Amino acid sequence: MAVSQDDKTLLALYRIPDTKEKGFTLIIQKYQERLYWHIRRMVMDHDDANDVLQNVFIKVWKNLENFREDAQLYTWLYKIATNESLTFLEQQKRKTSVSLSEVETGLSNKLRADPQFDPNKLEWKLQRAILSLPDKQRIVFNLRYYDEMPYEEMSKVLETSEGALKASYHHAVKKIEEYIRKGTDI
Repeated sequence: MAVSQDDKTLLALYRIPDTKEKGFTLIIQKYQERLYWHIRRMVMDHDDANDVLQNVFIKVWKNLENFREDAQLYTWLYKIATNESLTFLEQQKRKTSVSLSEVETGLSNKLRADPQFDPNKLEWKLQRAILSLPDKQRIVFNLRYYDEMPYEEMSKVLETSEGALKASYHHAVKKIEEYIRKGTDI
């Protein structure tokens, strides 16, 4: 069975007891890579992203039967992934009893520890610029820029108005442009 099946078909498979696990597996196969990268851009570390992704799919497994299809499946999944990522970052902050700026410095250090890291390449400058954004702007920027999520869907994921999201994205883009133009180092 192809992974590219539409969500209604996958949900129908999930809701039949004999094909429940198969339906869930196909949902995972369809969305795990997109969700992984969404999470990874927030938590920076591969192992942390995998841990958060595992927690996301545990939550999805426990709550998928209650999914009413008021929103698209991927919107619901992104909402869970975003909330789990924010929870993870908050737990990291509490565990270490450090300020948010120190958590951001830690994320920056994880980025720099990547064996592919080259501070002179534009893609790395972009990543460092994104890390310098406040959490909300970083999430909005990632959803719009990398995931190409429409503002309407984003407003469902983040439970914020489209206007506020457009403003956050605009401010994020301006800050990133300024960061790259100045060549500021984190």
